[in-house]
Amino acid sequence: MSSKEDILKRIRSNIRAQYAMPDLSDIRATTYADPVGQFVSMSQSVGARVVEVDKGCDVNALIGELYPEAKEIASNLPEVTIATRNPDTVADAQSLNGTDVGVIRGEFGVAENGCVWVPQQMREKAVCFISEHLLILLSRAHIVSNMHEAYRRIGFTDYGYGTFISGPSKTADIAQVLVMGAQAARTVTVLLMSE
Repeated sequence: MSSKEDILKRIRSNIRAQYAMPDLSDIRATTYADPVGQFVSMSQSVGARVVEVDKGCDVNALIGELYPEAKEIASNLPEVTIATRNPDTVADAQSLNGTDVGVIRGEFGVAENGCVWVPQQMREKAVCFISEHLLILLSRAHIVSNMHEAYRRIGFTDYGYGTFISGPSKTADIAQVLVMGAQAARTVTVLLMSE
């Protein structure tokens, strides 16, 4: 028997009363009449910028407009032809160090908290966190109201790796001063595309 199994056995033997699990089938999660509007509002409240565009927009021109100083752009998306680095073909994650803008695709957004589900769609997922600025392409048709819907949508699909991203990285742990980009991107922009 392993140490873990031994510890769990001891804990179970000392439980005095057992309680049935609560019925979670009747949880009524918050829904929104305008989930896209709520998503935009929540994203902005957590520090993200949301840019709404038509599906046929020139993404490359928009990247140049939004990030005129960017020299190193990392993306594996076929429509991002101005990328100077591809997270699928770099030697290792450290090769993405110095990335000014990372451009990724979000699978869906969540209105209640402004987060975007990003499954690993590239070999080196570090592009999601090492980039100074992160641009997430997201279809406005793929916004759900709440995390209950989000987890139902994820289901038991084996993504390998996936993460919810909600605005830029920030912390106020030290001297209660808000620092942007403490552990990941300093800015996050969601490119909300019409179908």
